[in-house]
Amino acid sequence: MTEPAPKVRLTTTTRLVLDLFLATGPDDPLWGYRITEETGLGPGIVYPLLERLEKARWITATWETGVSEDRPRRRFYTLSGTGRQQYAALRAVRERLPRWKWAPGGARH
Repeated sequence: MTEPAPKVRLTTTTRLVLDLFLATGPDDPLWGYRITEETGLGPGIVYPLLERLEKARWITATWETGVSEDRPRRRFYTLSGTGRQQYAALRAVRERLPRWKWAPGGARH
């Protein structure tokens, strides 16, 4: 029996990465280093997040084929249909809440 996918917390960091997935097309693959560069997040944040999103089945990963000799092989990440649906659902719920309810600590801004 397959174990259930873990839940994804919709933090600011998670939203930054998922928004990047939504902004790129299938012909414009994302890999860890590129995600760090485009989001401004460090690898110590990005790689564990990618691992959690993959375990939750929100993204899928495949290894690059035809590797260049001047750099390591890349692991490409793609937003899955499940990830796209779940993220859209969480965003819809969040947009209906007053801003102070989803601010860190529930503080009003």
